[in-house]
Amino acid sequence: MFENVEFANPEFFWLLLLLPLAILWYVLTRREQMASLKLSSSRAFISSGWLVKLKPFLMGLRLLALSAVITALARPQTEDISTRTKTTKGIDIVMAIDVSSSMLARDLKPNRLAALKEVAAEFVKKRPNDRIGLVAYAGESYTKTPITSDKTIVLRALKDIIYGQLEDGTAIGMGLATSVNRLKESKAISKVIILLTDGVNNSGFIEPQTAADLAVEYDIKTYTIGLGTNGNALTPVRYKPDGSFQYGMRQVEIDEKLLQDIADVTGGKYFRATDNEKLEEIYNEINKLEKTEIEEFKYYRYEEKFRPLVFLAGIFLLLEWVLRSTLFKSFI
Repeated sequence: MFENVEFANPEFFWLLLLLPLAILWYVLTRREQMASLKLSSSRAFISSGWLVKLKPFLMGLRLLALSAVITALARPQTEDISTRTKTTKGIDIVMAIDVSSSMLARDLKPNRLAALKEVAAEFVKKRPNDRIGLVAYAGESYTKTPITSDKTIVLRALKDIIYGQLEDGTAIGMGLATSVNRLKESKAISKVIILLTDGVNNSGFIEPQTAADLAVEYDIKTYTIGLGTNGNALTPVRYKPDGSFQYGMRQVEIDEKLLQDIADVTGGKYFRATDNEKLEEIYNEINKLEKTEIEEFKYYRYEEKFRPLVFLAGIFLLLEWVLRSTLFKSFI
């Protein structure tokens, strides 16, 4: 009953100092009360001896009643807090992911695409109040999932992204344009594209600059990420007869100027991820830069617990009165 109880008026506990004073008063006056006791015969003395010994029990009942009343005055209560959050500034985000063959390069562990999927999944989990969509692109592009608040769908779609679903190549303009198309009808206050690539634009029929202008027209901010180590990386170079890739060292070529221009013109920022740790840091930074404003309301409900104590004090006093009026009547 009194688990997790707090007291609204704890200053009343100072009244407990009255208890030792009451006990002291009782001890000092008890002898005088006992000396005034008169009995008509020794038989009565013998039969009432045990009642005399129990007479302090009446004082104990009064002290218990007083303790209960003082505790009740301190107002014991439990607090129940309920919280309601209201999103005041929602963000719609599209992650445009390069799935060309070079994303299988092993300069990130186990490869670029797998490392990206792991980091991107953590990013999605940290955005519970935003809508997120996925666009995959290589030589062409498509919407893997439209913007949605259902993170289970987004995470499942992200997990299903693999190489080989699209014609090989790197159509940066197509990936960006498809992402813009996903966001252009959005009513969100903030619209963001996170575009990642590990190469140069060499495919597609939409120029990256044109797609960037479209993003500006629809007020869509674009963060760009160049993925790949500095120098050479173990990269797929050709197919083997069994259909698997043969790997070889190849120079990492990323059009950083293009990615920087896209970020600048749309009001975003360009990042370079050379390893797994740097990639994770980049997504964490973007997560901090694009914050959703959340208004939190807390409701407090207090449940008073003093009533049982008042009831208990009443029982003690009633019991003391009954005993005083019956068994101990001859000794009062």
